[in-house]
Amino acid sequence: MNVSAAPGLPASPPASPRFHYAWVIAGVTFVVLIAAAGVRSVPSVLIVPLEEEFGWSRATVSLAVSINLLLFGLLGPFAASLMERVGVRRMMVAALSTLTVAVGLTTQMNQPWQLMLFWGGLVGLGAGAMSGWLSATVSTRWFVKRRGVVVGALTAAGATGQLIFLPMLARIVESAGWPPAVALVAVTIALVVPLVALLMRNSPADRGLLPYGATSAADVPAVRPQTANPFKAAIEMLVTSVRDRNFRFLALSFFICGASTNGLIGTHLIPMAHDHGLTEVTAASLLALIGVFDIMGTMGSGWLSDRYDNRRLLWWYYSLRGLSLLFLPFAFAAGVPGLAIFVVFYGLDWVATVPPTVRLTGDLFGVQRVGTVFAWMLASHQLGASMAAYAAGAMRTSLGDYRLTFLIAGALCLVAGMLVMQINRSTTDENGNVSIIRSTPRARLSSGTRAMFFGSAAATGLAVVTLLITRPAQVASAAEDVLVWCGLR
Repeated sequence: MNVSAAPGLPASPPASPRFHYAWVIAGVTFVVLIAAAGVRSVPSVLIVPLEEEFGWSRATVSLAVSINLLLFGLLGPFAASLMERVGVRRMMVAALSTLTVAVGLTTQMNQPWQLMLFWGGLVGLGAGAMSGWLSATVSTRWFVKRRGVVVGALTAAGATGQLIFLPMLARIVESAGWPPAVALVAVTIALVVPLVALLMRNSPADRGLLPYGATSAADVPAVRPQTANPFKAAIEMLVTSVRDRNFRFLALSFFICGASTNGLIGTHLIPMAHDHGLTEVTAASLLALIGVFDIMGTMGSGWLSDRYDNRRLLWWYYSLRGLSLLFLPFAFAAGVPGLAIFVVFYGLDWVATVPPTVRLTGDLFGVQRVGTVFAWMLASHQLGASMAAYAAGAMRTSLGDYRLTFLIAGALCLVAGMLVMQINRSTTDENGNVSIIRSTPRARLSSGTRAMFFGSAAATGLAVVTLLITRPAQVASAAEDVLVWCGLR
């Protein structure tokens, strides 16, 4: 299949610069995503303070978070299509400016409807205008080599921001109240806007460059400007993509990914820890510590996604995450050792699923479509997060604890692991051309990597068995919750 060169690129490769501007773009994007992580860190540290100050139920606060996550995901595909028309830089500046105003307004709220409007609505819209397409577009347009590593680094930016913001915000909330903590996030976002305006570029062609690692213009697929109605284009892309069984399996697994990360752990781990007697700062530090292991896991996942079958990687990630979530209700009962086990194993694959998912999306649907298609993937992810955020809060309000919620999430992750193995290694594009997924030079992981994963699974299983022996009362109570929820008791 012939691929046209991107317009604006030099006909012959220019002299390779000692430092490629692609790394500047990656760096700016990394900083933006760290700042955006501050916005995502706010809900988890606000739930308990808002309960205590205004008397709002956990279900009420969770509903605002749910609206935020839903808009964050659903706006992404339309924003990605609009980005193709107006450009990456303009889209990022508009999104960050909206976030600054929206987060600032949140400091003035004192009624539930204001929480729904400011945080649920306006912040959700601002975050959604930059969601889904940014990492996928930057990594795909600017990098041919090291693409998986770049995706891993940009994904890890969220965990890095979490590591920076969560303990700091929790300390501010504890010492000065929640409005100053939210104001700090608004100021941080505002400071990033001029950085994007000065340094961000839409594509390598803007600087007369080839993407990093490209040897000739012929190797670079054309990035055609979007002239159609962006909203119509986004819907048409969804209609076309959903006919592909690979899209359906990948989107459904990513739905479960969102439910088990942003929706559940990202929103409710701190309130759950508070229920078990941990202070706000200690609970936030626990979530930040997960971010430390997430950075290692995500970077490692990016490296692996350039070398191994991404379907098998996703199977491992979802399966280990499922075991970790099944273990969490008992980890609190086991004290520090149990929580340490959870932090390590859950942290290593918290968002390690993103690099293989981005890589599969790019390989299956191509450079031209990857931004919008992955934005629809993220919409599925955030729909799962939105549903889980509200459902967990509602179940906590009605049942009095979170145990059943986490057991259900663990089981769903095991299902997601089975779904990704149904993805084909070939696909048919819109022109009827059959292509093979290119990111799988080896179908099997090396013996050393397999041993590492088997060891991780065995250690998690051993921890669960240990709890079954040493904490039978807690296990029996959790089993009772499951039977009640299923209507068998």
